[in-house]
Amino acid sequence: MLEEFKKFALKGNMLDMAVGIIIGAAFGTIIQSLVNDVVMPPIGMMLGGVDFSDLFLTLQAGATPGPYATLAAAQEAGAVTVNYGVFINAIVSFLIVAFAVFMVVRSFNKMKRKEEEAPAAPPAPSNEEVLLGEIRDLLKSKA
Repeated sequence: MLEEFKKFALKGNMLDMAVGIIIGAAFGTIIQSLVNDVVMPPIGMMLGGVDFSDLFLTLQAGATPGPYATLAAAQEAGAVTVNYGVFINAIVSFLIVAFAVFMVVRSFNKMKRKEEEAPAAPPAPSNEEVLLGEIRDLLKSKA
């Protein structure tokens, strides 16, 4: 069983997958920062100074009664909230990641198509074909 696990763990695909997961996690962190720190603040400003991460609906007030100015204040008071602003940020993050992955796959497919479309050189004639060609030429010259 140990030998079987060793073969499984040392396959090239496993290493490729591990690298992909690590890079994907790092890419997710970059995208999250892009959304939270670059994309959403201008959108919020255009919508009248709204910070999407602070959009929430209070279902039940906490120890200190509301209204709460920020999500952090509501959570500190122990209020039960629906954090739809955080959800909006997650959707925007997902869309950016999905678009980036789409662009990578699209460019990979284009490269693959170009390789497939490149005309292959015709194969060299076999020995039999060469011999038949010589026989044909001899018969033509005698006629």
